[in-house]
Amino acid sequence: MRHSLAVFLLLTLVACSSDSPPDANDPANKLSAEEMYKDAKDSLNNENYETAIKKFESLQSRYPYGRYAQQALLELAYAYYRQNEPESAVSAAERFIKQHPNSPNVDYAYYVKGLANFKGERGLLDSLGRQDPSERDPRAAQESFAAFKDLVTRFPASRYAPDARVRMRYLINALAKYEIHVASYYMRRGAHISAVNRAKEVLTQYPHSPATRDALLILVQGYDAMGMKKLRDDAQRVLDRNFPQNTADATNTNNGISR
Repeated sequence: MRHSLAVFLLLTLVACSSDSPPDANDPANKLSAEEMYKDAKDSLNNENYETAIKKFESLQSRYPYGRYAQQALLELAYAYYRQNEPESAVSAAERFIKQHPNSPNVDYAYYVKGLANFKGERGLLDSLGRQDPSERDPRAAQESFAAFKDLVTRFPASRYAPDARVRMRYLINALAKYEIHVASYYMRRGAHISAVNRAKEVLTQYPHSPATRDALLILVQGYDAMGMKKLRDDAQRVLDRNFPQNTADATNTNNGISR
């Protein structure tokens, strides 16, 4: 009885394993890792991103080791980014960074990670005209900035570093503008403590952004509304020192705050 059961199980396993045999006549199954990579790369270059993704994933599945599998993971991150799948792009970039930290191309992985999250930042500013901007999550912009910062800190001479620095400046200004908009929203609704805290966040986190003037104005107004005269006067002095009336037109070029 035991012998019959063993034979039965063995035959079952053999039958299952033969349900989907590889097609020996399929040309794709005869391609080398190099050939599969070139084929996938052609699809990527032709902007057939969905096809490229499938081909790079197939390459990784068939040849999980070696330089072509390594490069395929990097190309996969970029393909996902262009396919407007930022979460998958970030995931692929992070896998590359973790698996190949010493690769000469790891700087590109940080760059693609930043780019993927940078697209999400657009939604942050789209919220500025809506009723409650405080409900918008600025995480994509923050993570994009962090990825670009990692790139320029670890690889300052990288070919991608100059563009990353430009995007970082944009993100700083965008995040500061967002915080000001949320602070203004709180002020209009009488939530003065929340407004003041948001304004302080701008001054501490983004002191070189053009939004510093608006942050100081909100501090003055918020402290005044709460009857905190000393703090109001202190904020007013800093505002007057950094943004005198006769140079109001030059406030957008502010490079920081002297206290």
